[in-house]
Amino acid sequence: MPRTTLNSEAGTYEGFDIYASYVVNATGMHIGTLKVVRKRDKRVLYPFDGCETIGPFESSEDARRAAEELGRRIVTADIANPER
Repeated sequence: MPRTTLNSEAGTYEGFDIYASYVVNATGMHIGTLKVVRKRDKRVLYPFDGCETIGPFESSEDARRAAEELGRRIVTADIANPER
């Protein structure tokens, strides 16, 4: 799974790891996959129970791009208002 590292200090993007990729479902559509981890406490911010499906998309590029964008939004929100 491709990994976007945003490095080492909570409160900045470097304090998070974003793992964005995709899978192909039974109908041939591409679904984005995402894992966002806050490094400071190793807390997984995404996925969580009841989280949205990222897609479907016709291309793997679109699915991965959507997952990365969602990851950035989650990090931005956590920086603004950290989940405890």
